[in-house]
Amino acid sequence: MKLMQTQGIIKQMLQTLQDDETFFPKLKGEQREKAFESSQEILTTTDKVIKSYIRVSKDDGRIIRIPAYRIQHNNIAGFYKGGIRYSELVNEEEVENLAVLMTLKNALHDLPYGGAKGGVVLNPKDYSERELNLVSKKYVQRFVPDIGPTQDIPAPDMGTNEQIMDWMVGEYKTINPGKNYLGAFTGKSIENGGARGRREATGKGTFYSYFWLVHQWIGKQNNLTFHDTDKVHSKQYEKLTSLYSRNVRGELISLAVQGFGNVGSVAALEAYRNEELRHCVVAVSDNKVTLYNEKGIDIPKLVAYQSETGHLPHSREELVSIGVEAEIRGREDVLILDVDVLILAATERQITEQNMKEVRADLLVEGANSPIDAAADHYLNQESKVIIPDILANAGGVMVSYLEWKQDRVTEFYSAEESLREMSRQMADSCEKVFSEYFDRKRDGIRQTCFLYSTKRLFTLLYKQGKLF
Repeated sequence: MKLMQTQGIIKQMLQTLQDDETFFPKLKGEQREKAFESSQEILTTTDKVIKSYIRVSKDDGRIIRIPAYRIQHNNIAGFYKGGIRYSELVNEEEVENLAVLMTLKNALHDLPYGGAKGGVVLNPKDYSERELNLVSKKYVQRFVPDIGPTQDIPAPDMGTNEQIMDWMVGEYKTINPGKNYLGAFTGKSIENGGARGRREATGKGTFYSYFWLVHQWIGKQNNLTFHDTDKVHSKQYEKLTSLYSRNVRGELISLAVQGFGNVGSVAALEAYRNEELRHCVVAVSDNKVTLYNEKGIDIPKLVAYQSETGHLPHSREELVSIGVEAEIRGREDVLILDVDVLILAATERQITEQNMKEVRADLLVEGANSPIDAAADHYLNQESKVIIPDILANAGGVMVSYLEWKQDRVTEFYSAEESLREMSRQMADSCEKVFSEYFDRKRDGIRQTCFLYSTKRLFTLLYKQGKLF
């Protein structure tokens, strides 16, 4: 989904709220119209776009300058919060769109944060450890006036990790002696004030959003009614009920995972090990290959191999060496396999107008940011596919980041079990309100339902804080 499309959905949701006379009934006539016009202006524009060029000395003696961004969308709900990604695909529009989505995500999950995002235009695989350390420190030096534990709190994203966050918090500490520094970044190592369970949180949350829908929510629905005009909702409900019933009968649910990094590998392992909702994980992929076995793949062996090498086995010899039976296919084949569930945990715009009609999975879970573009999202929803959107599914990381930020302020540390239990509770609360609203009120899509809740909360905060005059 592009920035203009995200802004378009915000406008649609605000119009829906404006037309709903039960929402802020005291706002009437011209006063109501002006308040919603003001909120649209605020939420579809960005507070601050900061761009800089980082000067880096390469190991071969060359000096290069790399574009870097920190974009702060809105902080009406709390301090700015959002990851920093290192990717050669980073550009200003992408970073701004992700900052907007972070505002919406934090509002959806009732977290006391606004939205921001950062990025550096580089492929980390092309840089040595010394060079990445220098890039990370230079990033902090460039943006330090605009970040901090009570201002804007970055975290890891694509191409970054706890080591890079450790380097950044170390540089922040050097620049700001005597000030609170631990809460300036989340996603740090445990030894450096990080939260136990943070690394696995996004993958576990992605799986849990789907698990909760199929295993918990569907099982307790007894009074849902559908009319002739509710064909999409009715078919989606039938598909979810079928998955639930098959699980009750002891049948396995077939599942594929695109992307085998921190999110995809954890989600695949959760599916492989889950005893309450049993799966056959038939395919996984990375940026080189899809591995497929209709009888199921040994996910723990692949996780161990990926942890050691940084990638999935790409050849028959590598598969044999670790004792994994799988067929090697093209990397994009994972998207069009005949499976029940497809978890998208790679990068943006994986399902588009070009391949949307080939998607066969009935339930898609967005572990990555915006893996389904707007046209494909509309088409798949009309085809009665169930899509759990990124704004709902991949929020586990920011939920545990909030716990990390809190523990750094009071120096009381949560156990991994406490962190993940709290994340699961928050995810269950979010899923309950979204899925109930979507099916009870027959909303146009699950993504739109998420956006509606987010804009409702943001409008309320803007109005209560006197920002709409």
